[in-house]
Amino acid sequence: MTKWLQSGRRRDICVLLAAASGSDTEDTVDATDDTASQAAHRGELRGQQLKSQLESHYDDRIEPKSFYGTLSALVDTGFVEKRTEGLHDVYALTEAGERRLYDHYEWMSACLDVDR
Repeated sequence: MTKWLQSGRRRDICVLLAAASGSDTEDTVDATDDTASQAAHRGELRGQQLKSQLESHYDDRIEPKSFYGTLSALVDTGFVEKRTEGLHDVYALTEAGERRLYDHYEWMSACLDVDR
């Protein structure tokens, strides 16, 4: 297992990006912003959206420097891609990131003896 999976925050960011690609996230994006809405349908989320969703899940504030450092590490390892859209940085899970995330899911399922 690569070191990136040893961080719960990195895994959770990848989970949120995978969920964004597999569900309708329009309600998390301003519906008047067509560009943002299209990005959400492609499985992309703005950095602030990711941060807000994690803070909500953890029920705790995350320091911006720490959060964006985690995102940068995921980009540097090739598991997440970043692009700039207007004033916002938008993030998406890469194929390598998705593959690693689902490998981890399989491992967890086997450990927990979860039936599919």
